[in-house]
Amino acid sequence: MIRVGLVGVGFMGWIHHLAYQRSNKASMVAFCSRDAAKRSGDWRSIKGNFGPPGEQISLDGLSVFETYEDMLKSANIDVVDICLPPHLHTEAAIQAIECGKDVFIEKPMALTGDDCRRVLHAAKANNRLVMVAHVLPYMGAFAYATRLVQQGVYGKPIGGYFKRVISNPTWISDFFEPDRVGGPLVDLHVHDLHWIQLLFGTPTSVDVVGRMRGRVAEYVHVLHRFADPGICVSSSSGVIDAPGRPFTHGFELHLEHALLQHEFAAYSNGSESMSLRIATRSGEVLIPELPAADEVDAFREEIDDMADSVKSRQIAPRLDGTLACQAVELALTIQSQLVS
Repeated sequence: MIRVGLVGVGFMGWIHHLAYQRSNKASMVAFCSRDAAKRSGDWRSIKGNFGPPGEQISLDGLSVFETYEDMLKSANIDVVDICLPPHLHTEAAIQAIECGKDVFIEKPMALTGDDCRRVLHAAKANNRLVMVAHVLPYMGAFAYATRLVQQGVYGKPIGGYFKRVISNPTWISDFFEPDRVGGPLVDLHVHDLHWIQLLFGTPTSVDVVGRMRGRVAEYVHVLHRFADPGICVSSSSGVIDAPGRPFTHGFELHLEHALLQHEFAAYSNGSESMSLRIATRSGEVLIPELPAADEVDAFREEIDDMADSVKSRQIAPRLDGTLACQAVELALTIQSQLVS
């Protein structure tokens, strides 16, 4: 069992905690918090946009620390799970690495390419692993599509369209601050940019139209160009002032011998979903039966991948730190085209 110490007892820390309860490969054995109530196990103040609200947790079997520095001294921890706000990821990761710990970082890996590379350099210098928790390829239709591509069931991917749009995230006061959260591209569209690169490789260039809000992109349409001119990929993401529809995502993925499509939209009066469809060259339309799961199960899957990576010392492709770094860099490249 891989032993994990958690830093960042907020919404993502809570979701990770729930996922550890379901894992038989990794266990959360410690956490740190400056908040006395949270150190006592009172996590009831935590709320988010999915999953259950925070609860009073049991401290049985947990080592609880007030400071991060004290937690890092524990010899009982193999991996540090970093769920801090994004602007704190870099220094927390390097500090853990230099204390001999592997790190598991909630996305985005950092807010700049330089900071991502600093973490990767520290890991290489100290023979540690950097794993980044990009959960999208572990979720439902996205996970199923990823497996089909990896197995080559319908041939190689040749194109597609990917979208992720939210209404104003009023619960995150610094969402549009490039030095704190990063804005819609670094915090939101980075999911799709990571998945696009996992499926197709890294684009050679991008063409962008969009709107800015202050120093960050508010909404974009992107055309991704690849070394293979036969690959046709586009994406859309950002924030729209439509609180009646707080979240939507979806994709149309083109393979050599099939088309995959999935859509989901949350509305203030419910939600609508188009289950994953596979349209084949023979004219069939298949609706695969996906495993019964909720959002926490996807996080449990990535935690199990993390544990397997630590045991084998070989990072699972979906957790690769270099890929996560490239996703942040691509987000900032897209944004730079609107600024220039």
